Amino acid sequence: MKVLILGGKKFLGIALVEALLKAGDTPVLFNRGRTNPDLFPKVTNLIGDRDGDLEALKRRKWDVVIDTSGFVPRIVKQSAQMLSGKCETYVFISSVAVYQDYRMPDIAENYPLAQLDDPANEDYSGDAFGPLKALCEYEIQQAFDGPVLVIRPGMIVGPHDPSDRFTYWPWRVSLGGQVLAPSPPSANLQFIDVRDLAEFIINRIKAKSEGVYNVTGPRKPATFGSLLVACRESALSDANFIWVDESFLLNQGVLPWSDLPLWVPSTDPAYAGFYNININKALKDGLNFRPLSQTVSDTLEWFRTKPGPKTLKAGMDIATETELLLKYQKEVSTRNTRSSYLDQE
Repeated sequence: MKVLILGGKKFLGIALVEALLKAGDTPVLFNRGRTNPDLFPKVTNLIGDRDGDLEALKRRKWDVVIDTSGFVPRIVKQSAQMLSGKCETYVFISSVAVYQDYRMPDIAENYPLAQLDDPANEDYSGDAFGPLKALCEYEIQQAFDGPVLVIRPGMIVGPHDPSDRFTYWPWRVSLGGQVLAPSPPSANLQFIDVRDLAEFIINRIKAKSEGVYNVTGPRKPATFGSLLVACRESALSDANFIWVDESFLLNQGVLPWSDLPLWVPSTDPAYAGFYNININKALKDGLNFRPLSQTVSDTLEWFRTKPGPKTLKAGMDIATETELLLKYQKEVSTRNTRSSYLDQE
C-alpha cells in the first residue's frame, strides 16, 4: 500500500511512518522540510507548501492520503481538490474538539459540531481550533471525490509529544518528593497512545472504512490516581502525592490544563463530558490499547534521552509547586486545629 502523509515528521506522523514501514507499506511524505529534516532518510519526502505550492503532488498517485497537518479549511480544501482522483481514500486527522460543547457525557460521533463565530478567522492556536477542524472535515467531504475517513482523537500522548502535557507527569513523578496533584484521585481521564492511534488508522484504511470515529481511551476509564501510580512504579520513584483540593487550586490562580496538565476541574459543568467521549464504534472496529505502564515508561524514556535541557512546555516549576504545597499544608493544619478546638467546645 502506497500512502501519502501530509506532514509526517512529528508525533503522529512519526508513529504512522513507523507503523507503515513495519507493516511493509510505502509511506511518502509531503511537507516544507523544516521539521526533523534528517528523520526517515530512506522515505521519499516531497517538498512543498500546502498553502499554494502543491506542485510536488502533481502527476503522482497513491492508494490513500493521511492528512495529519490540516487546520485551516481554505488550505485543506486545496489539498482535497488536488488529491481527488490521485488517491482512493482521504483520511483526515480531526479532533474531539469539533464538538459544540462538553456539557453532556457519552459524546458520540453524531453530537452537534462547533460553529466558527468569524468566518475569516484562521487562528487555530486558540478557541477557534475545534470549529476550524469541523470546517476542514466539511471541505474535504465536499472537495474530495472518494471515500473520506475522519478520525477524531482525544488527547494524544506518548513518545515525541510536542505539547509535554502528558509528559509532565511521568517526568515530575520521576523526580520524587512531594508531588502536588489535583484532587480527587478518582477523577476520570481519557487519552490515546499515539502508537495505538496510528495502528487503528492503518487498520481502518486496510478495512476500507469511511465515516467518522472518535478515538480515545483507554477501554476502561483511567483515573488521575492510576496514572500517577503508574508513573511512580515506572520510574521507581519515592514520590508522595499530595492531593490538593480543587477550590484551593482555583483560589490560588492555578490554571487547569497548563499549570497542572490534564486537570479539568470537576466543579465546571461546561466540561462534564470532556473525559467521557463515546468510543464504542472504534472499539467495535478493533481499537486496541497497550498497557498504561508501557505508555508511561516509553514516554519517560523518550524524554530522558532527548538531547538538550530537560525543560517542559506545560506544568509548573518546582519552586511554584513547593510554595503552593506549603500554603496548602498550612491551610489544612489551621483548618484541623480549628475543627479540634470546636470539638472540644
